[in-house]
Amino acid sequence: MPIRNRRAAALPAKLSRSWLLINAAKEEDFAPGLASEADSVIFDLEASVPDDLKVSARESVMNALNGGMTAWVRISPTSSEHWEDDVAALSQADGLRGVMLAETERPDQVTYTAMRLRAGTPVIALVESALGVENAAQIASAPGTFRLAFGTNDFRKDVGVSADPMALAYARSRLVVASRVGGLPGAIDGPTEVNADESTIAKACQVTADMGMTGKLSLNRAQVELVNRGLSPSEDEVAWALELIAAHESGAAIGDGSYLPRLARAQKIASLADSYGLWNA
Repeated sequence: MPIRNRRAAALPAKLSRSWLLINAAKEEDFAPGLASEADSVIFDLEASVPDDLKVSARESVMNALNGGMTAWVRISPTSSEHWEDDVAALSQADGLRGVMLAETERPDQVTYTAMRLRAGTPVIALVESALGVENAAQIASAPGTFRLAFGTNDFRKDVGVSADPMALAYARSRLVVASRVGGLPGAIDGPTEVNADESTIAKACQVTADMGMTGKLSLNRAQVELVNRGLSPSEDEVAWALELIAAHESGAAIGDGSYLPRLARAQKIASLADSYGLWNA
């Protein structure tokens, strides 16, 4: 049985940068996905699985999660006939790390889902519509909500906007502000194209980071290390943080009105660098 890579297995999901979606109908992709450098892995029972394969895909996921694997699972929306079967099965899954609820538009959808799973199972609310974006603060504050995620492709279809960062800036900002209001970790951005090149992924991650989002979905395991790099503190940021912390600890730092906020930022960068294993990168 493959073992989840140790760094990713030990990383709290609130800090996960890369969220790798794996088609639940392709059982052969489970082990390679879990052996990747993805911070978190999601078996996808929703968009990538046609209706006639839902049952067999769900069985594959249950066999994996009760056979030693651990992963998140994207489940069908509460409006779908498959939602009931998804939550009923996953309530018995030993290796379930949490669920991602597709097409979340109201806070009660998250809470109802959480109530049907084992107590304490985290729910990521995947917001994919105009209504979901407008209700983001209430969704973020709902009992059971762990993080917000942005379903960019379905949102674009719903609203009729392009993929240009400016066209999606309002929605991304709503999720970021809502996450703060709800006391949640940073929001998770949508994926880049499955065949995107390194430059495109780097630019996309820069948009994600600039908007204040701290995670990103991925459809290709070859992309996850690029996402991890793009959403981690840079070498310059880590060097700056270490220098400021060292000066502070030696008593050599000279403080002004911005000193304490800068020190807090340096300490946060150092903590993230430690969590992400950047010291020896």
